[in-house]
Amino acid sequence: MSDAPSAPSEGAYAAAGVSIEAADRAIDLMKGWVEKARRPEMIGGLGGFAGLFDASALTRYERPLLATSTDGVGTKVAIAQLMDVHDTIGFDLVGMVVDDLVVCGAEPLFMTDYIACGRVVPERIAAIVKGIAEACVVAGCALIGGETAEHPGLLDPDDYDVAGATTGVVEASKLLGPGRVRPGDVVIAMEASGLHSNGYSLVRHVLLEQAGWTVERQVDDFGRTLGEELLEPTRIYAKACLDLADRTETHAMSHVTGGGLAANLERVLPEELSVRIDRSTWTPQPVFDVVRRVGGVAQADLEATLNCGVGMVSLTAPESVDTAISVLAGHGIRAWVAGEARADADNGGRVVLEGQHPGW
Repeated sequence: MSDAPSAPSEGAYAAAGVSIEAADRAIDLMKGWVEKARRPEMIGGLGGFAGLFDASALTRYERPLLATSTDGVGTKVAIAQLMDVHDTIGFDLVGMVVDDLVVCGAEPLFMTDYIACGRVVPERIAAIVKGIAEACVVAGCALIGGETAEHPGLLDPDDYDVAGATTGVVEASKLLGPGRVRPGDVVIAMEASGLHSNGYSLVRHVLLEQAGWTVERQVDDFGRTLGEELLEPTRIYAKACLDLADRTETHAMSHVTGGGLAANLERVLPEELSVRIDRSTWTPQPVFDVVRRVGGVAQADLEATLNCGVGMVSLTAPESVDTAISVLAGHGIRAWVAGEARADADNGGRVVLEGQHPGW
């Protein structure tokens, strides 16, 4: 007879702080949302140990390159928890990973998510997954699987964090990046929906800690509460950028996340070229100016932390600029010419912001 202990009962595991019943209930609630985020290549549904995707679709490529990206949403989850609103944070998660992926020209195929929480509240988990699934539909990728982990003792009961990963594909001959950028390429800036999902440690420090504002505070500059402004979902550019790459002579793209516009654009700039960005070509949304003024934050620090109103940029051949702006407008994205790449032996690989935003 074996002396091995029997598997713990639901009661024993629940006493340790983990509820199998709650996890099962969460799965039941999220099934409908996951089903909406399918692609024809997705095989099976929830419940397997691994998500399955039919890779025979890749046979149409001559030389398919797989691309992958993983990320989270940073401390923006703290705002969702303060607001007790959990069905938008999924847009931030999907935006962070698919828009990193698309800059090389890759189409996002599928995504997986990971939710760690102190206590499984089925309705809350389902709300998070609802946002992820809806955002996957917007991005055109399948939500192929995920994991919810309950960590009592490590996280407080109402705390959680989210992370995700996506996989995509691009034809090798259509790969975008620094090697394709040429002198004279135009920087096309694409408007952000707001703060997106970066710099929230600075924003929370300035507005919630230093200024003592609450998320319920009505802010005239925003026309809504502080919490509603801070929870504005990240814009998802994936489909628009794929369309842009397909219909124009676009050579590179950059997702403006942590580090700001200059640092992220430099990541796709060849060493022999530099870019000057003209701030006078756009006015950032009020939230950026509020953080600057209320916190006395130097503009250089602001621009090194936040997107300042530009969520994505492309480096596009000048003859394609009008078409590019029209393509993006067709996807509901306001875009404009913000700068130009030029040969620069002395300052190659650098991006400099000059001028000033109207009203700043």
